[in-house]
Amino acid sequence: MQNQAALSFSERNFQPVVESCEGCDRIVEEAGSQFCSSYLQPASKWRLGICNFATHAKPEIKVITVRINPLKAAKRASAKKV
Repeated sequence: MQNQAALSFSERNFQPVVESCEGCDRIVEEAGSQFCSSYLQPASKWRLGICNFATHAKPEIKVITVRINPLKAAKRASAKKV
């Protein structure tokens, strides 16, 4: 029985990385192919959006400014004091 660390990525059923993975720090190159060291099927991690293992892509945070009516804010603040 071989040590699992001695098996190559292709022998452990790792699939090659997809275009979205380019630039990630988790990519390992072996025998002329690139594999993700964290996940067997990189394409499935990108199917629903950003891969949670991606080191090169960060999720966009959308900041929404809400306009508050100053009269209502004053009433709420005075109601909390009582």
